[in-house]
Amino acid sequence: MDARRLPHVAALLLLLPACQPTSLQVTVDLPADMVSTPQDGRLVVVFSQREGEPRFHVTDGLGAQPVFGVDVGGWMPGTSAAVPDTTFGFPVRHLADLPPGEYTVQALLNRYETFQRSDGRTVKLPPDRGEGQQWNRKPGNLYSTPVAVTITESGPTEPIALTLDQVIPPLPDPAGQETEWVKYVRIRSQRLSQFWGTDVYLGAWVLLPRGFDENSARRYPVAVFHGHFPASFTNIQTTPPDTTSPCVYSARFDLDCYNHVQERERYREFQLWNSDDFPRMLVVEIQHPTPFYDDSYAVNSANNGPYGDAITYELIPEIERRFNGIGEGWARFLYGGSTGGWEAMAAQVFYPDDYNGAWVACPDPIDFRAYTVVNLYEDENAYWIDEPFKRTARPGRRDWLGHVDRSLEESNHLELVLGTHTRSGQQWDVWESVYSPVGPDGYPARIWDKLTGEIDQEVAEYWRENYDLVHILRRDWATLGPKLQGKLHIYVGDMDNYYLNNAVYLAEDFLESTTDPYYAGEVEYGDRAEHCWNGDQDNPNAISRLRYISMHAPKIVDRLERTAPLGAPRGWRP
Repeated sequence: MDARRLPHVAALLLLLPACQPTSLQVTVDLPADMVSTPQDGRLVVVFSQREGEPRFHVTDGLGAQPVFGVDVGGWMPGTSAAVPDTTFGFPVRHLADLPPGEYTVQALLNRYETFQRSDGRTVKLPPDRGEGQQWNRKPGNLYSTPVAVTITESGPTEPIALTLDQVIPPLPDPAGQETEWVKYVRIRSQRLSQFWGTDVYLGAWVLLPRGFDENSARRYPVAVFHGHFPASFTNIQTTPPDTTSPCVYSARFDLDCYNHVQERERYREFQLWNSDDFPRMLVVEIQHPTPFYDDSYAVNSANNGPYGDAITYELIPEIERRFNGIGEGWARFLYGGSTGGWEAMAAQVFYPDDYNGAWVACPDPIDFRAYTVVNLYEDENAYWIDEPFKRTARPGRRDWLGHVDRSLEESNHLELVLGTHTRSGQQWDVWESVYSPVGPDGYPARIWDKLTGEIDQEVAEYWRENYDLVHILRRDWATLGPKLQGKLHIYVGDMDNYYLNNAVYLAEDFLESTTDPYYAGEVEYGDRAEHCWNGDQDNPNAISRLRYISMHAPKIVDRLERTAPLGAPRGWRP
């Protein structure tokens, strides 16, 4: 090379970086003044084109915004972590595939703790911190201030560097929400603490009956309202609705001012509860979050521990002791919808003598031949229906007209972004955490490959024998049947958004065809009703979902009057 040309070559080299695309990599700083110890967890980065903080824009629905995630382990304070352009994401497959545009980007660290379980397994999981396993709202999680970025065909206009400079604050003590009518209970579970190798607590909101303070000798039945993590008792309010407050639109029900509707219904429930002729009982909403989800599904589990026993033999008896419960199986009842529907039915099936009736609305799959739209025992792939010349995606969610807004694969891929090893805190992962055996790595064994959807038949067989409720009923009806007569009441809409009616059809086939003994319960369907129809043939979901107490109390009383032992206290009578 001619030495006289070197200055010109050097000048060209200096220009090259400006002509080359900037790597679509995100760098995230962990400041030393935010934490003092190495961190384990899931680092999530969200790019959004919507208004507000990106961490609240993560969904598998039509409004999905690009999200990407990587595991971090032993991340030292004062250092940075890289999220490379090969990082898996949803709905954009990899960070490198992010299309050009204007974005707001934000990072969040879902922090894990190390648990030394009594089964000898060491696992790293996100503990619940009173928020009900919501990763984007979990107290103690770190997140960055949102930053505006521009992505061009050549990449970002400047390197994307974020700093975890914010922390989600602690929640107030739930006991501060106690009122004259609603009390809070929190106990340390000996069973769960032993399993997890650390203190584990169960909580509950208890609604007291009218006249509770007037007669300490009176004893009451208990109605357990199962469902997702209740941060407070929201089924009643003791003051009239505030119709002057700004209206809030409900996209789910396509109703404006739904906040006013909710307040009106809660006040209506209180007026009935406090009326002269309403049944007297304790209504209980349980807090039982796990490191995997916002609740345990109220059963014993290889990965979660003995939550079924802890609830039935520790928490419920303590509530009865404190609040004058009758304290016997014939005076305990269960109801709930969706997750709570499955829990109500499962608790009744697994503890047939400890509860006297379950009102089961829109339950999660109760027969795994219809695990939403998958037959776990016959299908090879959960995401696709494969034929020689055609491949069809399995739907994940529909509306009442059958319009599909996401596939089953899409929902699972979002979970894979939010957490490996069944740690996303989302629906498909929680089922796996409850129903699966412990895998070789100490985490729940996968029912199917999270990326491809290939089903593991050995895991499916474990699910069948331990948690397929219809299979268990069929297998054990000779002993279960006499104990469950008149106790199972199942309701579902025939256009349930998540195809949960499919499993109910199979349950009805068995229950109605079995006569030795006949189950003597009921199965009902809501015409064109979506999730979560609960047996109310007169009102839409938007209303009936707010009337569980007034709907089920008369049914519970009817059951009590027919089955209470002679001479037993009749504390439910007004």
